[in-house]
Order: sequence, then structure tokens, then C-alpha cells
Amino acid sequence: MEINVLGPLAAHDRGVSIVPSAAKPRQLLALLALHADRVVTVPTLMEEIWGESIPRSAATTLQTYILQLRRKIAASLGGDPGRHAKDVLVTRHGGYVLRVRPGHLDYEEFDQLVGAGRRALEAGDDRAASEQLGRALALWRGPALVDVRVGSVLELEVLRMEESRMAALERRIEADLRLGRHGELIPELQVLAARHPLHENFCGQLMVALHRAGSSWRALEAYQRLRGTLVSELGLEPSQRLQRIQQAVLSGKMVAP
Repeated sequence: MEINVLGPLAAHDRGVSIVPSAAKPRQLLALLALHADRVVTVPTLMEEIWGESIPRSAATTLQTYILQLRRKIAASLGGDPGRHAKDVLVTRHGGYVLRVRPGHLDYEEFDQLVGAGRRALEAGDDRAASEQLGRALALWRGPALVDVRVGSVLELEVLRMEESRMAALERRIEADLRLGRHGELIPELQVLAARHPLHENFCGQLMVALHRAGSSWRALEAYQRLRGTLVSELGLEPSQRLQRIQQAVLSGKMVAP
């Protein structure tokens, strides 16, 4: 079974989709997929689907959703006598487990590539770091679970994945700056700084790229835009790190990424 959560939810076995069309069974599948090979308890599943307004019929309804998922899985197995839907979506004491073979969930692959990229960056192998992190980011096909209605449990999972994506992007840009790719990074960083006007790291990276490309005045403009937004919206000055980058640009010094 191949499962993708980095974008629209997709789950296929032998090319046959097992994703339900109804909203709540989709939520159920998404949550089970994100905790693949681990027990997801019945209370957690109920919290995701119904929040604090859990109906009296919740246990029966949840079993109905599980049955619907198993029917989709059984259809994808095509009558294989060696595999059964209950062996894929397994009942455990107090909950359920979705069995997914290693390497068949895109977020797990993303996590592994990000780990390899982070270790390469820490070891000073900037080329390998850029490559591994770039491969990780290429797995994303849009916002995580963009076509799934999320409850309180999935909301936190989506936030965690999106934060991991942003951190991986920052590290990949850092590696590319170390490799001297400042010129080609400027358009990407200008878009990121515009989309995230309070994000100091993207602004700092844009300032470094512009300064190294010979556009120090544009780097200072980027700093002033961020400062103006921080002051007007939060009443805060830029961090000391960003102020140090500004001072380095003003003095014409080389700026570290």
C-alpha cells in the first residue's frame, strides 16, 4: 500500500484507491496513516471525528467507518488469498493499527531525507545536504492533507508536518548559500519573504543573498520592511542576529549564511 499525506490524501494498493469519499472515514484513514504501524486508540479516533460533542452512538458509528475502510481495502486486494483486509487494518485492544510497509508512506520518507540532510549540513557536506533536503521537499504536492477535513488531533499533526517542511526549506537554503548559489536563490527568497513577512530567517537569508550578489541597498530595504512589520504588528524590534546582519551589510563585511 502506498500512502501520501504531503498534499491531497492518496492511498493505493495495486493501483486501486482505498480513500473513501465521505469526510469522516477520510479523517479516520488519514489519522491511521499518520500513525502507521502504531495503535490509535478509540478515544483518539473519536476526538478527531467528533471533538467534544461525541454522540452516544459513536462506538457503533466508528465500527461502521472501520468496516467501510476494510471493504475498500478488500476490494484493492483483488481476492488475494494470502492477504485479508483485517490483516491490513488490524483491531487491537483499545484501538486500531494500519499496517504499512516501510518506505510506503511519503511523510516517513520525507522525515528520513530531512534527517540525512540535517546530518550532512552539520558535517559540513553542503552539497549532500542541499541534495537530500531538496529531495525531501520535492515530495510535497501541496499543503498536507489539503483535501481532508481536520479535527483537533489531525490539526496538530498537520501543523507538525508544515513546521518540519519550513525547517527543511530553511536548511536547504542555508546549504545553497554556503555553496555560493546566492544569485539563483534571490527570486525564491523574495517570494518566501513576501509570503511570510514576520519570518526573520527568510529575511536574513534574503539579505545575505542580496548582499553577496552586490545589491546591499536591497538587503537593507528587506531589513527595513521586516522591521516595520514587526514594530507595527507586534511592537518588537528584529532579533540581534538580524541586526548583526544589517550591521555587516552597512559596513560592507562578508555575511555568513
